[in-house]
Amino acid sequence: MYELNKKISNLKPYKAIEGNYKIRLDANESCFNLDETMLEEVSKAVSKVAFNRYPDWSAKEPIKAFANLYDLDENLITAGNGSDELISIIESCFLETGDTIVTLSNDFSMYAFYSSLYETNVEIFQKEQDLTINVDKLIEFCIEKDARGLIFSNPCNPTSLGLVKEDVRKLLKSLPNCLIILDEAYMDFWKNQSMLGEIKDYDNCIILKTCSKALGLASIRMGFAIASEKITNALKSVKSPYNTDSVSQAIVTTVLSDRFYVDIHTNQIIENLQGFYLDILKLQEKYPNVLEKVYKSVTNFVFIKTSYDETIFNKMFEHSIAIRRFNGYIRINTGTKFENQEVLNALDEIISEL
Repeated sequence: MYELNKKISNLKPYKAIEGNYKIRLDANESCFNLDETMLEEVSKAVSKVAFNRYPDWSAKEPIKAFANLYDLDENLITAGNGSDELISIIESCFLETGDTIVTLSNDFSMYAFYSSLYETNVEIFQKEQDLTINVDKLIEFCIEKDARGLIFSNPCNPTSLGLVKEDVRKLLKSLPNCLIILDEAYMDFWKNQSMLGEIKDYDNCIILKTCSKALGLASIRMGFAIASEKITNALKSVKSPYNTDSVSQAIVTTVLSDRFYVDIHTNQIIENLQGFYLDILKLQEKYPNVLEKVYKSVTNFVFIKTSYDETIFNKMFEHSIAIRRFNGYIRINTGTKFENQEVLNALDEIISEL
């Protein structure tokens, strides 16, 4: 009888929160769908797709639109089937069996998951008690573990905190033999801290960007990796030839080509988050024994420390609201102003009953 190998024999498929809820704030998506004008433009673009032909293997048009939006060199960009595919490619091809990659805790769980599948040695660096990153300690940890790779999200999912550019530069310069993968999925919500503009200065860095957050395109799968020409050429050599489909390419090109549209929606999300964060702080003042700490967010979500995480998480379902729960924490994506108010009302009612 055929038997699965040890590294996959006990795995369980990933399951997102299932069910229909009035408000979904559990996945850090944009709360805004494409407006009618943009939907018309997208429909026109999709109508021109030749469905009987393979997609452009190089994803030239979406890469061009992405490069123009962020003022980047097209030759430094690789398109992927979402950031997840790019993470998988990087960890499987740029590291060899037995190499050590460092990830952080708390951070995006898929970093360590993919690494374990590719039989690399995963070392977890623990953040400070306040969930910040001590850069000097992280550098020492990577050197001690002889790390060939370091991957983390900046700003961080789930903590909502960020590492300023000065500290990122220190990391890059102090670990020249370590490939540092910066996942900037949420950087659109934190102005002037992205390393995209400095990517040419480093040959040991890959920056990941997604279309599922500020750009509001979570329903399609496309992400981008930005790196030196040497790394970019290697990435394009190891990815599958047709890894992004024609429909996604057409949609991404259309949306990213409209800088005004992107800026309006990004700024609206930032404004909604700021108001939501301040309202959550007011709830914390009212219920300090339940909402123990509210972290200052530079993302599109609020991260809250609470010993009542399981109760709040389950009770929110009774209000037809989905949020995300971690052990000792809850994470709530900002929604529209109406959705945020509904969440605040539900939280107030739930906590008052505790």
